[in-house]
Amino acid sequence: QVRLVESGGGLVQAGGSLRLSCAASGSTLSSRAMGWFRQAPGKEREFVAAISWSGISTYHTDAVKGRFTISRDNAKNTVYLQMNSLKPEDTAVYYCAGYNSQWPRRFDEYDYWGQGTQVTVSS
Repeated sequence: QVRLVESGGGLVQAGGSLRLSCAASGSTLSSRAMGWFRQAPGKEREFVAAISWSGISTYHTDAVKGRFTISRDNAKNTVYLQMNSLKPEDTAVYYCAGYNSQWPRRFDEYDYWGQGTQVTVSS
């Protein structure tokens, strides 16, 4: 069973940067697509980005395109989300998610997820 643990969240001023990490245990991530989601208070969970099993293919939702970058290091069994030019509207709990496929059939149909890490962006 795959266990995902996110880290790297915190409080940052608008315009700042954070890098989130998602470390996996229990199974290798190397054959699985991975993704990041976020959920702001009172809102539904929102897809942010996905990366293929190899890291060659990525997709970022329009709201973060050009500011966030998803990446992975299969040797370390870890997925990252580099977040630059942060805005107050990026404030949310960020979740790492995994798929039992090399690329998601649907971004919102993930198979497992972590406990989340809080990101707060002050204006």
